[in-house]
Order: sequence, then C-alpha cells, then structure tokens
Amino acid sequence: MNKELVKDPLNIIICGVGGQGNILATELLASALVEQGFYTTVGETYGASQRGGSVMSHVRISSTAEYGVLIPLGEADIIVSFEPTDTLRVARDYANKGTLIITESRPNYPLAVLSGEAVYPAMEDIEAELKKLGGKVKIIEATRLAVEAGNSQATNILLMGALTALPQVPLTTEDYDRVMEQRFKGTALELNRKVFKIGYEQM
Repeated sequence: MNKELVKDPLNIIICGVGGQGNILATELLASALVEQGFYTTVGETYGASQRGGSVMSHVRISSTAEYGVLIPLGEADIIVSFEPTDTLRVARDYANKGTLIITESRPNYPLAVLSGEAVYPAMEDIEAELKKLGGKVKIIEATRLAVEAGNSQATNILLMGALTALPQVPLTTEDYDRVMEQRFKGTALELNRKVFKIGYEQM
C-alpha cells in the first residue's frame, strides 16, 4: 500500500442525481483502493429509479477488516457530491464537525423548481449550512472546468481528482491512472486524464 489510513475505517460518500456518473466514479475509486490492498466495501442507495433521482454510494475503506456496506448516520469522513442541494441533503444525515465536503457548484434543477413550484436555494446559503454541518467545505465549478477541458461528461472524473488530492485518501494519481487505463482507451483516456489532473489541482 502506498499510504496508511489516517482513520480506519475511512468513510466516503459519493452522491448526486441519476445520470451524473456517480456509479462509475465509485467503481473506479473502489477498484483503485482494492488494487492497493485495502478492504473496500461499497453500498448504494437510490431515490427515484429514473434518471434524475438521487443516488448515494457509501465507500468504506480499511486496512484490517471488511466493514458493513452502509456508513452509520453522522459518520462520513468525506462527502463528494455532484449537485449542491444533494450535498446538503446528505450532509444533514451523515456529516459531523470533522467531515470534509467537496461539491460541484452547478445546480441540477428538480422539476418543482423548473415548473415554478419551488425555489432553488442560493449557493451562499447552501455553503453556509454545509459549514455548520461539517468541517472544511470546498466548492468546485466542476462542470465548467470539464467543459473547458473538452469533456463535458467528465465532471465525475474531475471530482475524483479533487478527492484523490486529499491527504486522507490513500491513493496516488498513479494508482487512479492505472484504473482509468483499464476502463478507457484512446482519446477518452487522454481527456479523462486531463480533467482528473484539473480536479486534483483544485485542492
């Protein structure tokens, strides 16, 4: 193993809405961790089953044992989210004062907001509540950065780059790159490497 865990188990939640690449991001992360010899369990919970419903993946990492797949309430060490209000929803249940939170800044408006039945909260209000619920909060314009890099579908990979940059995460960029090489080829691989590096540099 390249790094030792600063906490065992290390509990990570990756969340967003259907269609944002949440599951792929989780699979890549878990594969990289397993290749480094960590016990890694993954559990997933779904909201509405169709595209646009909430999707939350629990990733539990240990050097010594295989833990249950679901993180207990209030015990997430890191939350990575692809949608701001989803970040807030998950943080209310799973964050504590030591939780590190990384969130995309771009809203994915639910139907009630689009139809005028509800109002989407201001980003500064979301950030203020996240800071009350957790520890450090990092907001990244992930979609904008991915689009500028030429890969609008790679917001998930960009946020995995940011996650990998955290000292608590026991992976190097090389570890993650090996897993991407197994999944992507050619231009797709190069574009994903590019956005992963951009995400890493945001931290």
